[in-house]
Amino acid sequence: MLAAGQPLNPAIAPSSTYRAGGEWTYGRDGNSGWRSFEEAIGALESGTAVAFSTGIAAAAAVLSTVPVGGVVVAPSIAYHGVVGLMHQLQQRGQVTLRTVDFTSVDQVRDAASGAAMVWVESPTNPMIDVVDLPFVVKCGRDVGAAIVVDSTLATPLLQQPLNLDVDYVLHSATKYIGGHSDLLLGLVACSDSESVDALRAYRHDVGSTPGALEVFLALRGLRTLPVRLARSQQTAQVLSERLEAHPAVSWVSYPGLASHPHHDLARRQMSGFGAMVAFETVGDWTQAEAFAAGLELIVHGTSLGGVETLIERRARYEGDAAQGVPPTLLRMSVGLEHVEDLWSDLESGLSRLLREQQG
Repeated sequence: MLAAGQPLNPAIAPSSTYRAGGEWTYGRDGNSGWRSFEEAIGALESGTAVAFSTGIAAAAAVLSTVPVGGVVVAPSIAYHGVVGLMHQLQQRGQVTLRTVDFTSVDQVRDAASGAAMVWVESPTNPMIDVVDLPFVVKCGRDVGAAIVVDSTLATPLLQQPLNLDVDYVLHSATKYIGGHSDLLLGLVACSDSESVDALRAYRHDVGSTPGALEVFLALRGLRTLPVRLARSQQTAQVLSERLEAHPAVSWVSYPGLASHPHHDLARRQMSGFGAMVAFETVGDWTQAEAFAAGLELIVHGTSLGGVETLIERRARYEGDAAQGVPPTLLRMSVGLEHVEDLWSDLESGLSRLLREQQG
């Protein structure tokens, strides 16, 4: 409880140096802003959170715990930045990478044999599949592997993987937690104190420390996450249903749709379906690209989780194309605009596309 006269918001601590004899001695050790942010996320995830400069820095910290040459089982289609990092580590002999379709129980079970770490996204990026996390945990536990869940698209509000006996939960706080497209930040939550110490030591020694302003902004964004996510999720449901019914759309992936292959799993495992929608349009990739670029209200750009609705054709990136992401797949992060304004923008673009198809 705040005492009289105390500020409502935690102070930004833009200092690299501290007077000797206190809790911190140098900016790389920590500050009050880090602590406030990490305590808030740790409470939401039922564990202890460690913040990093970016989501990739957080991923690198977790991968650093794999024994040299150890097997990492990872998704065959996932966020290409993390997959690219894993391939770099494999080329240097630091890990051995096995990629599988995590929606296939047989592939997961077979690949887990001899693994040091099982790394999964749920929901997945950019396909928006949902993975059976309790099954993955069982497979990992059976072979003594550490289990990592990238829960960025779910946020701590829709699932808490530590409660399923996962070892590490990863978030790109750049996305929904920050929520305003104005910061870069990553975090890892875990329950084991030795793992927390190892992550903090890695952060200190490698220098992947978050900025004082970034953690302040992320904590501010976290305060509005429940209302932002509720609005975006509600809108995503409406838009996905309308997209599914439109003749210019050939496929839609949103866990809230009854047609989604993992709809029932999402209902059991999550407390909501999220605000990410993937869909494919009719025609070729050039037409899909032109459709995305031609939208007016919806921003043609990368990233996700902000207040603005974003869309992009993911296979325009070499990393996603190499993983087998369909050429016409469009990933849409639904923001806070009025649902009818968003649909008007989408429907206008889809109608133009359909007219082009019909000659």
